[in-house]
Amino acid sequence: MIRIAVLYGGMSTEHSISCISADSVMSHMPAEYEVFPIGITQDGVWVEGVTNPAEGAELPVVKHGREVAFSLNPQRKGLLYDVASGEPLTTVDAVFPVLHGKYGEDGTVQGLLELAGVPYVGPGVLASACGMDKEYTKKLVSAAGIPVTREVILDRARELTDAERDHLGLPVFVKPANGGSSIGVSKVTSWEELPAAVALALESDDKVIVEAELVGDEVEVGVLERPDGTVTASVPARLNGTEDSAEGFYGFETKYLEEGVTASIPAPYSDELIAQLQQMAVTCFHALDCKSLARVDFFVTDRGPVLNEVNTMPGFTAISMYPQVWAATGLEYPQLLDTLVRTALR
Repeated sequence: MIRIAVLYGGMSTEHSISCISADSVMSHMPAEYEVFPIGITQDGVWVEGVTNPAEGAELPVVKHGREVAFSLNPQRKGLLYDVASGEPLTTVDAVFPVLHGKYGEDGTVQGLLELAGVPYVGPGVLASACGMDKEYTKKLVSAAGIPVTREVILDRARELTDAERDHLGLPVFVKPANGGSSIGVSKVTSWEELPAAVALALESDDKVIVEAELVGDEVEVGVLERPDGTVTASVPARLNGTEDSAEGFYGFETKYLEEGVTASIPAPYSDELIAQLQQMAVTCFHALDCKSLARVDFFVTDRGPVLNEVNTMPGFTAISMYPQVWAATGLEYPQLLDTLVRTALR
C-alpha cells in the first residue's frame, strides 16, 4: 500500500485553514492510500498528527506532541523518525503538503522535501516562491502576455507618492505581498485610511502591495497536471455576492465565516470566454513553471480577464473552489487526489 504523509498547520497566519484543508484531504483520500498525518505547530515544531485535525474547532490549532522529522540521508528516502528517541517511525512514498502561506506554500518546505528526496504534491521551489509573492507572480505572467492590475509596492520605509496615488486612483486594495486567505487585506476608499491598512498588511509581511480596484466578476480556474504531463484547466467558477458581504470584498470572514457568497459553477459565460479563461490559466501555470496543480484567479472586466493571483496550494476545505471546479469538470474529489498523488509519484 502506498503511504502518504499529509502535512498541515504551519507558522503562517493561515494555520487553521491548513488544518481544515488537510482534514478534508484525509477524509477524501482513496482507500488504496495509507495516510500518515504530520502537524506543524504555530511555532514550527513537526509532530505526529491526527487524521481529523479540524474536529471540534472553528479555527483549529496543531497541539504539541511526539516530535518527528524526515531523514535527509539520500539512502533513506521518506524515512520519518522520532526526534526524542531517534527510532524510525515509518517510511512514506510521497508527501502532500497541505500548507498555506509562509513557511509552507512559499518553497521552504518544498526545498526541504527536495533535500530529503521525497516526492511531493504541488509545484516546486521556484514556482512556489514566485506564486507566493504577488509582485513576482505578476512580473512573470505579465511577461507571458497576461493582463495584470495596476499596483505599487511598499515596505516599512516607503510611502506612496502623489504621482502614484494619481496613477492608482481610489479605491485601492492593500495586501501583504506574501499572504493568502485574504488575511491582512483591506479596501481603502480614502487616502486617510491608507496608513492603517498598510500597518495591518505589515503585520503579515515586510512587503505590501497597493492595487487599483478592478470592477468585474471574480472568477477562479483550477489547473491540473496529469501523470502523463498533460496540463488541463477546469471549468471556471464565478463568485456571487462578494461585494455585498460585511467586508465589501472577498475577505477572510467572507470566505470562511459567512455564508453570503455563492458560486456559479460553471460560470455562465460564452464558450469563447470560458476557453479564454482556461487558456490564460494554463499560460499562468507555465509562466511560473508550476507542476501538479494551481488555482488561478481572475477578474472578468468589460475589457476582458485580468489576473488577480495564482495559488500554488489552493484550499481543499469542503467549501474550497479547487475541488468544486474539478468535480464540475468531471473529476470528483477522491479521483482528484488520486491524480495528484500519481503525478507526484511518476
